[in-house]
Amino acid sequence: MVVAGKKVLVFGSGISGIGAVKLLEENGADVVLYDGNEKLTEADVRAKLQEGSKARIIIGAFPEELPNTLDLVILSPGVPTDLPIILKMKEKEIPVIGEVELAYTFGKGDVLAITGTNGKTTTTTLLGEIMKAYQDDVFVVGNIGNPYTVAADLMTEHSIAVAEMSSFQLESIVSFRPNVSAILNYTPDHLNRHHTMEAYIAAKENIARNQTEDDYCILNYEEPVMRKFAETLKCRVLFFSSQHKLEKGIYLDNDKIIYKNPDEIEVCHVDELQILGIHNYENVMAAVCMAAVYGVPMETIRKAILAFKGVAHRIEYVAEKNGVVYYNDSKGTNPDAAIKAIQAMRRPTILLGGGYDKNSEYTEWINSFDGKVKKLILMGATKEKIARDCEKCDFHDYVYVDTFEEAMNLAVEMAEPGDAVLLSPACASWGMFPNYEVRGDKFKEIVNSL
Repeated sequence: MVVAGKKVLVFGSGISGIGAVKLLEENGADVVLYDGNEKLTEADVRAKLQEGSKARIIIGAFPEELPNTLDLVILSPGVPTDLPIILKMKEKEIPVIGEVELAYTFGKGDVLAITGTNGKTTTTTLLGEIMKAYQDDVFVVGNIGNPYTVAADLMTEHSIAVAEMSSFQLESIVSFRPNVSAILNYTPDHLNRHHTMEAYIAAKENIARNQTEDDYCILNYEEPVMRKFAETLKCRVLFFSSQHKLEKGIYLDNDKIIYKNPDEIEVCHVDELQILGIHNYENVMAAVCMAAVYGVPMETIRKAILAFKGVAHRIEYVAEKNGVVYYNDSKGTNPDAAIKAIQAMRRPTILLGGGYDKNSEYTEWINSFDGKVKKLILMGATKEKIARDCEKCDFHDYVYVDTFEEAMNLAVEMAEPGDAVLLSPACASWGMFPNYEVRGDKFKEIVNSL
């Protein structure tokens, strides 16, 4: 892709947008950076750009005449592809791509890419650790908080990019083609953006759409929709399974992870791992399988997975205080992710839930409590909606609070030695916190001050 001398609009001034501006300017583009958030100032945005940036910054209303001057549009992941202004630009036949497509065009080397509703960050982080143990030139990028666009210009033919891909990022790809891809699972999420489950799944499936017979796609055997999807792919497919013994692939058998392709290798016993829960064993299997088909020796893989302690905010052990263990699962931003955290608990649990409403249903989450949850402390915009679902499920041990601090004070007061206190809200943090990391850090700060 040649961008030198081209007029390029970057839509959105988050970290992905800022990374895109830098990459474009380094390659000679004339950049306009737009953000519709009227609360921002030009000075705020300019401060995030690289020194010497000549990008024109526009905040607030979108100028009607701007599309007439553009050669290319780069969408940040948070920008819906069906916004009227985006559709207008597509009608004018202005190419509209995402920042992942831009980064992929300029990046070099191989790409190992992971998507799925839950487990992406854990699997990407673990695969990154495996690949770093295998070679030096590894970049862990994407939805994990390190924009692909920032790393792209640093890559060489020998680089490996381990990329976490969200549905938002994948819906605007064109030529993006990983050497190895993985789809971990599908559960309802971001339906306020994608509108239907079918559209959400289609966005995730884009990860493999350009792969060829030289590439691999790793899929979850427990998802019937993935078994059907596998039949449509040109690339080689291997499955991972936590419930079935597979003829070929990677699976859990009597608490042992077995890789069979074609020889049978015992990777490890789950008790040797430092992360909890079936969902995490699935994450490990996906990462192991991706590394193995890429050609990483099993001994290198094994050492890396046994040393792996998990990621912050995902069923993260924080501390034991007065006989009560505190776990931070702030990344449990939807009911399915929060179910995984409950299933991993081994103690009577006081659960902190609620937050921003992503149009989720909560009955399945509540039914997963399975006698473990002593009290559900509800906060945020969803608290009454969740309470109604509690009543439907005949679960009455819930209480409302107005603030996060109030929720923590109540949890500490109620918890008895032998209990767990779990922050796993089943909701996004917006409205109370800027993101789930800030929410999780606040939880840890309060726990560590006890």
